[in-house]
Amino acid sequence: MASMTMAQWLMAAGAGCLWLGGQIVWVGGMPRQLRGGEVPSGEPGSERAFMLFWLDQYSYLGITLALAGGALLLWGALR
Repeated sequence: MASMTMAQWLMAAGAGCLWLGGQIVWVGGMPRQLRGGEVPSGEPGSERAFMLFWLDQYSYLGITLALAGGALLLWGALR
């Protein structure tokens, strides 16, 4: 089996992060704070507020993974 160069590793890792982050954003949607219009919320301490908070965190994780994956992919391509 042939060994991979650093650029190939960066591109493979970047493509994986980009793919996973894109799937998370696809399923979770954009965080409420980044959407236009009225922001849905729940009463503080309620189950709805708790679930909306974690859905936002999940969405931010997807955005971060997608951006980091794109950066790694670009870095590997330019290397």
